[in-house]
Amino acid sequence: MEGVMHLLANGGIWPQVQSGEQKISRKRKGVMQGVIVFLAGALLVPAFGVMSGFSDGRISDVFAFFAALTAVICFIGGILRVLFAAIFEEGAKPQPYMTAPSYMPPAVPPAPARVSALPPAAVNTNPWRQRPETAEIVPPTSVPDHTTKLLEKSEENS
Repeated sequence: MEGVMHLLANGGIWPQVQSGEQKISRKRKGVMQGVIVFLAGALLVPAFGVMSGFSDGRISDVFAFFAALTAVICFIGGILRVLFAAIFEEGAKPQPYMTAPSYMPPAVPPAPARVSALPPAAVNTNPWRQRPETAEIVPPTSVPDHTTKLLEKSEENS
């Protein structure tokens, strides 16, 4: 329905957007950064968990610590970055529409006052005539009756 509103607002002509270099807004960049950090956490945390499970001794504790630290930083940090960008960053500037030049029809002059060359119509004083009585009309015969009569005629002629 938004497209119909644009067409109606511009006299039936589809508005054309100015072509030029499209810049990505700060809001979109921030949201994308947050999503990338969140997805990086989805890859790094299991990787550190697997490395912690396959290693022995103190190094296992180090991998477990990095798995926990990565989970907190990536998952919580990614969501916070997305929220911050969505709420506080500036969005893209709306692009102005440039309407194409169009043909404007010439203004139609107002119709002249109607002057009648004929005299005014006479008032009919006769009452409305009644409809004819249609019950007098004989109804048409049916198709089988007609074909039966034709067969009887053909038998008489034979």
